[in-house]
Amino acid sequence: MQGKQLRKLEAELWRAADQLRANSKLTASEYSMPVLGLIFLRHAYNRFQKVKVEIEKDLPVHPQRGRRPVTKKDFEERNAMYLPEQSQFDYLVSLPESADIGEAIDNAMKLIEDEYDNLKGVLPKNFSIFSKDLLRELLRIFNKEVLQKAEGDLFGKIYEYFLGKFAMTGAQEGGEFFTPMSLVQTIVNVIEPDHGIVFDPACGSAGMFVQTGYFIESEGLKPAEKVTFYGQEKADLNTKLAKMNLAVHGLEGNIQEGNTFYEDKHDLVGGADFVMANPPFNVDGVDKAKDIVKRDLRLILDGKVNLPKNDNANYLWIQYFYNYLKPTGRAGFVMASSASDAGHSEKDIREKLVKTGSVDVMMAIGNNFFYTRSLPCTLWFFDRAKENDKKKSDKVLMLDARKIYRKVTSKVNDFSPEQLQNLICIVNLYRGNTQKFESTVKSYLQTSADLAKETADATTELQKQLQKVFKTVSDFATKYAKENKEAIPIAIGIVDAFKFEETASIYEQQNKLIAEAKNAKADIDSLESIAHLCKALRKPQDKLIKQLLDALSTAAKEYQLSKNKDWKELNLKEQLDQLKALQQQLSGNPDEEEPGLLHETEYYYKQAHWLTSRFPKGIYTDVEGLCKVVTQKEIEAKDWSLSPGRYVGVDTTTDDDFDYEERLNEIHIELEGLNEEAESLAKLISENYKGLNI
Repeated sequence: MQGKQLRKLEAELWRAADQLRANSKLTASEYSMPVLGLIFLRHAYNRFQKVKVEIEKDLPVHPQRGRRPVTKKDFEERNAMYLPEQSQFDYLVSLPESADIGEAIDNAMKLIEDEYDNLKGVLPKNFSIFSKDLLRELLRIFNKEVLQKAEGDLFGKIYEYFLGKFAMTGAQEGGEFFTPMSLVQTIVNVIEPDHGIVFDPACGSAGMFVQTGYFIESEGLKPAEKVTFYGQEKADLNTKLAKMNLAVHGLEGNIQEGNTFYEDKHDLVGGADFVMANPPFNVDGVDKAKDIVKRDLRLILDGKVNLPKNDNANYLWIQYFYNYLKPTGRAGFVMASSASDAGHSEKDIREKLVKTGSVDVMMAIGNNFFYTRSLPCTLWFFDRAKENDKKKSDKVLMLDARKIYRKVTSKVNDFSPEQLQNLICIVNLYRGNTQKFESTVKSYLQTSADLAKETADATTELQKQLQKVFKTVSDFATKYAKENKEAIPIAIGIVDAFKFEETASIYEQQNKLIAEAKNAKADIDSLESIAHLCKALRKPQDKLIKQLLDALSTAAKEYQLSKNKDWKELNLKEQLDQLKALQQQLSGNPDEEEPGLLHETEYYYKQAHWLTSRFPKGIYTDVEGLCKVVTQKEIEAKDWSLSPGRYVGVDTTTDDDFDYEERLNEIHIELEGLNEEAESLAKLISENYKGLNI
């Protein structure tokens, strides 16, 4: 399923399910686990059906006894879950109206847990909180035909989408179970976890493992054959979410419940190839007087245990991540921005870390990347293999990405896939790998060139359709005038309605775009002109079509053409619908947040330009306001600060890439958010006022 279709399906499922939640008067936290449980059940049944067909096809047929029954072992050999009959989605959907549907779903979950020890006590079994009608409607929503045919990856994406939406609605305190996808993908792509032991000691809903799975699959490999996942999570509910999330994605992992400050369930000090985490920031109250903390091997740097003197646990986590690594291991984790410059005992620990030579990349992230807190954060990356490489151990890449983001809502930002790729290109150039940069730029240019050709074809069709509409209407007006001389002024009025000053200029722009775009090459120079033409044409072309439609509507009303038999027979609506469809193809659909060909052609050129204008030779170079490779001596001069903003400087050049239209869109999103808050506040004040009984 393509990205746009998937996003549409996700949004449709969420709207339907959330509407039911609103009507049930349940809180998001009461509602989230059961809904995620049904997604899990739907996915498990899809996989069960698909694998069952494959198994039966391969089973030998005995001359007398026929084909033997399918067994649980058959499914396990194909990495699929065996489902007892009463746990199968079709069984639940087809239950009679009189059945206790809540009890039936609870039983379905229990039967699966009885089959699989790793899911024992994990699946939700509180479906009795829903009414029968509500449960049937939820089953119906997740029984849509498109979901019946869905493959595992699709369900994994839907599960992730619902996790994120529940995080945004505050389904879990602090949203700690869900790390935004952009940050997880950034961490995975920087440390490249493609072998060995992958560990997350604050694993939440196991997002790091899921994205690692995708990363390995993108290399054409199987996660189960390349990595072993280990996770630890303090909260019981989050541990369950993590195990379900792995199961939905067809991944296996050892997830243990435990408080990482006092327990090391996997005993992985010095044993992990990769460590990834988004630990809770700025945790106070860790009991450092406990012997287990004072003698913790995970806090040893420079031969001794380092306990930060303040209550903040950030530097406990940072040391854990370092010490869990093998001598060749890499770590990537999210940390409060304040930790990069923290003073006193924390500065001493930071100095020791820098001196090991393992600090590899520091990436500053802007506000609003988390659903439940607006503060900026920093991504830290360790590479312990650098410690024994004299050339590399002295260098750290400082990357300030605070100005790089895409606005999702008034309160949430993320990276677009292209922004993420661009950041990963910079890291690769720093490491001396130019292949990623070259292939990414080439991909952007090829995509832009392909889209340019589609744009040329669509613009040609739009021109033809405009001319067809004009001819249809002008022919009608001419005939109308001939048959009724008194109607000459009306006919002139109808034709005049189509005469716009900008028309000739727009046709000229269209012709120029068509001529250049239909022969577009995947070349930065030739695409530059096409991108500018796309941007310049978008608004005037939309304005022309709007004027045309408005003029037609006005003329039809003014001259009461709906009563005219000949006018009705023109079938003009069909022509106008085709015109609007072509316009939408070129300009996009704002209601569904789908960009059109004109925007997309320009967009991919701009991504290529963003990279090539900053790194014109295709090799790493420091870029003012964006990135700088610094030495330990430079870090020492800034009091061992690891805050990228203190090194990269401020970009004082004129930003040719600044998109005023995009910024206006962001302001519009922000305004919508403020309006929603104002409406909610007004409603609350009104309800409180009524409650005063004045």
